[in-house]
Amino acid sequence: MPEAVRRAVERTVQSTVGSAGLTRDRAQEIVDEVVRRAEQSAARAGRGVRESVGKASQRQAEAAAGVGDRLREAIPDIRVATRDDLRKLTREVERLSKRIDRLEKQVAKPRPDNRRAKPRSSSRTTRTTR
Repeated sequence: MPEAVRRAVERTVQSTVGSAGLTRDRAQEIVDEVVRRAEQSAARAGRGVRESVGKASQRQAEAAAGVGDRLREAIPDIRVATRDDLRKLTREVERLSKRIDRLEKQVAKPRPDNRRAKPRSSSRTTRTTR
């Protein structure tokens, strides 16, 4: 092979090898950049998740505190009957029941003639209470 051809082939091979080396270096740079961006995205996503969890925890704590406050405000308005209240109500019901029984017995007794109720005439008007 003549010397000129051999040198041309050597230069072509070196150029190709050099291009391959440059291409490989550039590919490595691209891969490194993709990895760096992915790591940054993951870090941003992690911060976002942590922030979201933190905000959710804060809202939950605020809501829980609000419920407690509202309960404390509402408890005085809620009056549950005590045993004493129930005993008093039971006594009052028994007293009223006895009174009703007495009144029913009085109504059931026949009246003597002189105390018999007089029939009302139809010309009388009845009063209404307002």
